[in-house]
Amino acid sequence: MKLLVLGVLATAFAAQAVGALLPHVPLLLAATAGSLAAEGVLYRWQRGMVSLFAKSHADVTVRHVLRDLLLVVGLLRLGEQHRETVYAPLVAGLLAFYGLHWAIQAVSVLVRRTRTPPVVTRNVDTRALRLTPAPPLLLRRPGPRLAAFGLPATAGLLATTATDAPVYGAAGLALSLTVALAGLGALLLRLLPGRRPAGEQEVLDWFEAWLAEYRPTVGLYFSGGASSAYQANMWLEPLARLDGRPLIVLRERHMVQRITATDIPVVCLPRVSTLMRLEHSTLRVLLHPSNSGKTSQVLRIPTIKHAFVNHGESDKLSSCNPYAKAYDEVWVAGPAARERYALAEVGVEDKDVVEIGRPQLDAVAPYAGPPAPGAYTTVLYAPTWEGWDGNPGNTSVVEAGEPLVRALLADPGVRLLYKPHPLTGSVDPRARAADLRIRELVRAANRERGGPRPDASAAAELTRRTAELDGLVAAGFRSAADQAERMLRRPAPEPGRAGAVARATAAWEEAYWASLPAWEHQVVTDARPPLYACFNQADLLVSDVSSVISDFLASGKPYAVANTSGLAEDVFRKSFPTVAAATVLTPDASGVPALLDSVRHPELDELAEARVALALRLLGPAEPPPQERFAGAVRALCATAGEHRARRAERTTAELPLPAPRRHAGPLSAAAPERRSRP
Repeated sequence: MKLLVLGVLATAFAAQAVGALLPHVPLLLAATAGSLAAEGVLYRWQRGMVSLFAKSHADVTVRHVLRDLLLVVGLLRLGEQHRETVYAPLVAGLLAFYGLHWAIQAVSVLVRRTRTPPVVTRNVDTRALRLTPAPPLLLRRPGPRLAAFGLPATAGLLATTATDAPVYGAAGLALSLTVALAGLGALLLRLLPGRRPAGEQEVLDWFEAWLAEYRPTVGLYFSGGASSAYQANMWLEPLARLDGRPLIVLRERHMVQRITATDIPVVCLPRVSTLMRLEHSTLRVLLHPSNSGKTSQVLRIPTIKHAFVNHGESDKLSSCNPYAKAYDEVWVAGPAARERYALAEVGVEDKDVVEIGRPQLDAVAPYAGPPAPGAYTTVLYAPTWEGWDGNPGNTSVVEAGEPLVRALLADPGVRLLYKPHPLTGSVDPRARAADLRIRELVRAANRERGGPRPDASAAAELTRRTAELDGLVAAGFRSAADQAERMLRRPAPEPGRAGAVARATAAWEEAYWASLPAWEHQVVTDARPPLYACFNQADLLVSDVSSVISDFLASGKPYAVANTSGLAEDVFRKSFPTVAAATVLTPDASGVPALLDSVRHPELDELAEARVALALRLLGPAEPPPQERFAGAVRALCATAGEHRARRAERTTAELPLPAPRRHAGPLSAAAPERRSRP
């Protein structure tokens, strides 16, 4: 389909050029109409090609200008045979329209700058910033605006070419000019002093005043790409349950909308100069779920203590990264991570490692026994991604993914949930290709299996629950909303909203699984349902050496790890302690039948006790609860930060010079030399 659209567009423009140069009116008309139709198909069904054309410097603006240029050439060529001066006003009108188009673009840039605040927020009252709804989308995107506003002019020129009647071209140009003038006027009104949002300095002053009023104590700091938002989202619930005044600090503007539903205030500080304003706030501790290039910038703030909490723990090298020594403390789940840092010798001292458990694992349901007789055995295959180092053992998708999936699908009693890592294929194209083939295997298995589907009421319930949850989470933003409008529409949440979102999420998950046939395999790639919801559906996990298996241990259910490292099984187990309680699968998946038997018949499960012991080692004890240990670690580090601030303030006061003695009018002091007057 993509090649067809590309071929039609290229052929249409070539034919239009030939029709204009000959001139050949029928060919010119047909080619222009064909190119317009291809544009419609492009924007309706092939949106992915829009960015491809833009990267090739052939975006909609270039295509529209070329289309109109060829029409003008055709008209002028016709003019040589008839009345050459008749079409001159049409050419002038077309040039005037393009002049207005570029004027709108220039003004839209100015408007966008006034609507790009230095601080982006969520869950904060921003009424003092005089924010207004964003201009219509057409006034902000030059390509679609030109296509929409210029369509009457193009249609009029087409009619003039067909009939040799300039009135049609004049009418189309008049309509395009009118619409363009109206758009320009609407944007100019937004530049009037009384219509602009607050300026940069005013926003910064407002932000400092808000910090002084809110008085945050602990924050979550995050910087990353769109696909890494899950790393921050997994810490939102534990953060929200803390006493005090939590805050989420982001660095990328696009990330503000990717943070999931929360009542915690969110601030995005793209510039380092704005970030440094946190130094004089009440913020004492920042938690870091990941490392990034921008982390070093916030570590420069001396009044804040920093703790690395990570977004999951595994035996990968990334779980004991040397960068961790840059933080004041490193918070881990259990003693295994402490040992991992000690063995790695990356500069993290044992006194700076704090065991807090994994508070977000409260959402993982405990083992409730094997699948009921006659019921499907639900297997979750959740491989990790290929990583940055090119290690073939990072992900099983490339070497073992297809054999594993085929072996699982071959068992008539298995229901497969395939949930690939969001970054799969981002480094190695082979991983992306294997992922696509696995998805096709799942679809083919569903076509062969077939079976009854839930009645319409289940789908209707899911639709209702989705609308309810979206209403709480998305707040009904229109597609044309920009950052300033989203700040306006997301004030401080009402009391009880967090509980409402939690209840709506639980109801949605229940409706989601009820809407799916019990026999149907699933490919789960959306943000909903989350990984932990898939844990609760699964009887067995198949994964790689990653934090997924560490978290799954909280359920107590059996799990298996694919060994694509090339190591012998005993060496593999010794090299990766998280595999100690796992069934190790070879790339050919020959051990899958025996693994499924041990899941269905617990008496064959020889690793149950090992899983309990490993969970204690990896995740720490169940008492005190992880959330309580997490809160205690936050309180302790806040106290340390407070003591550091006090000592710093004492040193600053001690180093200040004594004020100079104040001079008074009157008699000179004895120590002052006597002023003599001239004789």
